[in-house]
Amino acid sequence: MNLSVKDTARILSVSEKTIYRWIKQQSIPAYRVQDQYRFNRAEVLEWATSRRLKVSDEIFNEPEAAGQPVPSLVEAMESGGVHYRVSGHDTESALREVVQLLRLPGEVDREFLLRVLLAREAMAPTAIGDGIAIPHVRNPVVLHIDRPTIALCFLEQAIAYGALDGGPVNILFAIISPTTRAHLHLLAKLSFVLRDAEVREGLRGQAPRQRILDLVRAAEDRLVGAGS
Repeated sequence: MNLSVKDTARILSVSEKTIYRWIKQQSIPAYRVQDQYRFNRAEVLEWATSRRLKVSDEIFNEPEAAGQPVPSLVEAMESGGVHYRVSGHDTESALREVVQLLRLPGEVDREFLLRVLLAREAMAPTAIGDGIAIPHVRNPVVLHIDRPTIALCFLEQAIAYGALDGGPVNILFAIISPTTRAHLHLLAKLSFVLRDAEVREGLRGQAPRQRILDLVRAAEDRLVGAGS
């Protein structure tokens, strides 16, 4: 809980009054600590992403993580793979298939990972609209893996997923990350890249693996260029 109301308002480009209104509505995840509200960076980013809100890159300013490399979205996707015709008739069965497809060390307990992913969905669905969901574990370091992974899975049939727009989901970006910093960067980059019209068109058409990676790489390069 390292963000104040003022910090959060600045990161989300809204007034402090708006933040307090969201708190009163029990919309934004917040914690009351010694009569003051505090926010978790990862939770704020997840919440903003699910509501298509723009987030300032200030959210990455973590002094304790200075010097750590920022993960590449494309590298994480190359590690996780692109998978087509993934089966599943509901959230649990689809995520069970996704967990089996993930390229993880042999010592990772996949049943435990499934339970953690389902617990995260029970807390708040990770669907962001337009048929896309971004399932991930709430605590990125719980699995003790050594590199971030994103598995892109196209479901054989669309399923109900509790999306804000009420629509079904048929595209899953499953994020597994070893650190909170890597998790934040991947989630933020993915949320920006998914706004790119060519990327979304490629996803809707379930383009070939290399085409999707090329589109994501180009969008990520534009994001990095704009940031610099």
